Amino acid sequence: MTAVRSSSGGTLSGKAKIAGVMGWPIGHSRSPRLHGFWLRQYGIDGAYVPLAVAPERAEQAIRALPALGFRGCNVTVPLKEIAFRAVDRLDQTARRMGAVNTIVVAEDGALEGGNTDGFGFLENLRAEQPDWMADSGPAVVIGGGGAARAVVVALLDAGAPEVRLVNRTRARAEELAADLAAAGLNGAGPNGGVTVVDWVSRETALDGAALLVNTTTQGMAGQPALDLSLRALPVSAVVNDIVYVPLETPLLAEARTRGNPVAGGIGMLLHQARPGFKAWFGVEPQVTADLTRFVLEG
Repeated sequence: MTAVRSSSGGTLSGKAKIAGVMGWPIGHSRSPRLHGFWLRQYGIDGAYVPLAVAPERAEQAIRALPALGFRGCNVTVPLKEIAFRAVDRLDQTARRMGAVNTIVVAEDGALEGGNTDGFGFLENLRAEQPDWMADSGPAVVIGGGGAARAVVVALLDAGAPEVRLVNRTRARAEELAADLAAAGLNGAGPNGGVTVVDWVSRETALDGAALLVNTTTQGMAGQPALDLSLRALPVSAVVNDIVYVPLETPLLAEARTRGNPVAGGIGMLLHQARPGFKAWFGVEPQVTADLTRFVLEG
């Protein structure tokens, strides 16, 4: 039988390797376009498909992956915490983050859960600003959600001496800091290397920082700009915004104007996909300018 071309991947045959992305909703996801680019580039007999799964059916769907012949899947909001509870085994990073974004079906049929968001964040930062070092000074992280958790864990694991966590709702930031301390992330701060800073003191938190990261949706297309003056931030500090629509947010534009090195958000999406693709399809993919343009066009 002749193999056919798949619009969501490479060449498909009866032996095709299948993976996908599970979320609710899922139509906005750029992951099928991203993985499809790699599948075609490397000539892989496989496909990566979108899986729209409501939260109340998510655990059932995840547990069905081995029976359906899937190599695994990515998991996006609002299903990451459900996936954390549904898998058979968790890697150390996923356990500390309390969320799973990558599932691999092991040789024995067990579901292995990992979280590559922090990996993607660090790989993007190092690619955009190769001179940046995690231990060069305090990092300021704006936000208190799942993305903030991934970024904080990655920074502490990489050797950041202190993470100053700033969120509009202090209680949420304190909960995040306490969770990470309980998970064994120890460091200079009172909460496992994390210092919680009140929103009204957010500009003071920038004093002496070596890195500023926005993990909120502020600055995204259709959202107001992040309400933060950079006056107290050293000009040597790297400024990273994980928002990638638009590619240059108001925060990045202001930082670039004052001379700070900057890093955009699209690379985090691209790099976090690499470990899953390698596990499912057996190839270590590369993040290139062509890939970036292709994903952004979608």
